[in-house]
Amino acid sequence: MLTVEKIGGTSMSQFGNVLNNIIIGKRNAEDYYNRIFVVSAYSNVTNKLLEHKKTGDPGVYEQFINNGDFATALDSVLAYLLEINQEMEKIGLDINAAKEFIEERIAKTKTILVYLNNVKASGYLNVINIHLAAREILASIGEAHSAWNSVNILNNNGVNAKCIDLSGIDDPSPLTIDERISRTFENKKFDKILYIVTGYTKGTEGIMREFDRGYSEVTFSKIAEVVKANEAIIHKEYHLSSADPNIVGVNNTKPVGHTNFIVADQLADIGMEAIHPKAAKPLEKAGINIRIKNTFEPEHPGTLISRDYISEIPKVEIISGTKRVLAIEVRSSEMVGEVGADLEIMKHLNNRKISYILKSTDASSITIVVWDKKILNQQLISDLKTIKNVEVHSREVAIVCAIGSNIAKPGFLARATSALANEKINVLSFGQSLRQVNMQFIIERNDYEDAIKVLNKSLCLEIGW
Repeated sequence: MLTVEKIGGTSMSQFGNVLNNIIIGKRNAEDYYNRIFVVSAYSNVTNKLLEHKKTGDPGVYEQFINNGDFATALDSVLAYLLEINQEMEKIGLDINAAKEFIEERIAKTKTILVYLNNVKASGYLNVINIHLAAREILASIGEAHSAWNSVNILNNNGVNAKCIDLSGIDDPSPLTIDERISRTFENKKFDKILYIVTGYTKGTEGIMREFDRGYSEVTFSKIAEVVKANEAIIHKEYHLSSADPNIVGVNNTKPVGHTNFIVADQLADIGMEAIHPKAAKPLEKAGINIRIKNTFEPEHPGTLISRDYISEIPKVEIISGTKRVLAIEVRSSEMVGEVGADLEIMKHLNNRKISYILKSTDASSITIVVWDKKILNQQLISDLKTIKNVEVHSREVAIVCAIGSNIAKPGFLARATSALANEKINVLSFGQSLRQVNMQFIIERNDYEDAIKVLNKSLCLEIGW
């Protein structure tokens, strides 16, 4: 059985647990193999190279695009990477060889960025394309660092491991992402060698341009498809659970166990990615199941995501959501009975490359819920105000969702709204499609945690399991 397995950044930062729980553990030596591991950068490294994924705090990339001192910023990242190496020495990293590797990699990156900066200053090429190229190069550093370290540690712990660096920093070949992966894994034998692969893949289309921060899962997915893996496994620092244990408490949640790709898509739409949606699609089409496992509970089977699964019993599987959304309402009495009243609104969203999470309507107003990206949303609101005879209002809100592969049961919606009402939580807007896999509630932001708790208790713990 061949598996392709991805290890997330938080787990990578605790690589001793990865060794003990995932790679070596209680396995016999011959059982180390027939597995390919795709690794993320260590926790917070990509944030320092690009920008913080959640807060937006700038990293080296910001220095480059604003003509700042990116070389000094890279030196700061190097110091951080060397600190990580110090921790990894305890579990077998050859710290001198590791230092030499990452110093050389940072030096190469500086040289390339200086060249790009000079080209940018010449004014002959599109600045945006230069910035995107720099973003790709910077992103690749984190995975190259963690993959090299992992192989060195594994070799020093008696595992025959080899590194596959898909970042192609020394390979000028104009290959697409798919071509690079296909050629790399052509005729590879997996029964005697454990391959550790960078989550970043270099390609002419630019993996960051196509998938941004979800790129490592895209690499993972494409490898699984190419090698025809029996299963694709994602190791995270937590289970895919009925609700966020940080909100409801560990004892008030449990692993989902089994769900389908439709549910995974619903989670991705609100930012709780079991797997990036563009990474899931190739696996879904190929019939390759995904398993989400907890790094720190290796004996637990985790949650299996399969194409055809539908719960035999109608139940809510997951309560999830986010506080980082904005509701924008466009009002006009002229919308009543008007065919295509929302067409101009959708054109403005398309022009700004903004995807909405929820849309609800009545006779004279349309509400869309989008991610709360302040500058982009300000631009969108200004655009919408140019539509003739409309009023535009916006409001910072939260969205809470009750999701399941089979929630087509009379009473689920009534129970959910009653539970929210009992806690004095007002539903500002609501959405559900005919497929009945996701009930979406728009609420006040300060009610978010309470809504997660009450819906988890009412829909998952009391009747859902």
